[in-house]
Amino acid sequence: MRKILISGASRGIGKAIALKLLKEGHSLSLGVRRSEDLINTALDPKSNNPDRFLVHTYDATDQKSSKKWVEKTVETFKKIDTIIHCAGIFKRTNLLFNDNEMTDIENLWKVNVMGPWILTKDAWKYLSVSNSSRIIVLVSMSGKRSKGNLASYSMSKFALMSLCQTMRNEGWEKGIRVTAICPGWVNTDMAKEINHFPKKEMTQKNDIASICSNLLELPNSSVPFEIALNCQLETTV
Repeated sequence: MRKILISGASRGIGKAIALKLLKEGHSLSLGVRRSEDLINTALDPKSNNPDRFLVHTYDATDQKSSKKWVEKTVETFKKIDTIIHCAGIFKRTNLLFNDNEMTDIENLWKVNVMGPWILTKDAWKYLSVSNSSRIIVLVSMSGKRSKGNLASYSMSKFALMSLCQTMRNEGWEKGIRVTAICPGWVNTDMAKEINHFPKKEMTQKNDIASICSNLLELPNSSVPFEIALNCQLETTV
């Protein structure tokens, strides 16, 4: 069983992944902005074994919180061999953005790019000793092609895909395998305002959780770097 960090685990895809991996017996350390969101849920620390379940405050914009989370996880589990990056934000900032939207662009960069980068950096020395560690990153189809006018969100996801490639390069000889999962629309709160595409035809968060579970079972020789999930026809990928 693995010792896993999951960011963004209080909702959406991150929560679905955490629920599945918890049932499968893995040790989970969940990084969330508001731990109170998990009270009276299946991910409530009071309902789980503290030897293999930890909830820690994590703010992707705060470098110190990343380091503290990693340190507390190692103190509890003695090791880390997997990170699943699910924390992310979505903004509709266009190419010709207004001056008051500059903060949105900066926040996208901090959360979607620097957050995973810093967390991976802080955990790297622990990942490097396992010889079979995994880094799974929820990127997006927006990290493979720019569709429409979501300039800032696509920019952050293209950068995140590049970061995934470098993680793979740096970690290969240490047995670290990286997978970038790139879904289109996923039926979560982030897509709740999407009315032109039926929610039931979107990729479902539990299906992504199943994919993550399968990735953790594969040997180093068979771990895919990129998984594109199409809920509608994509002509460029």
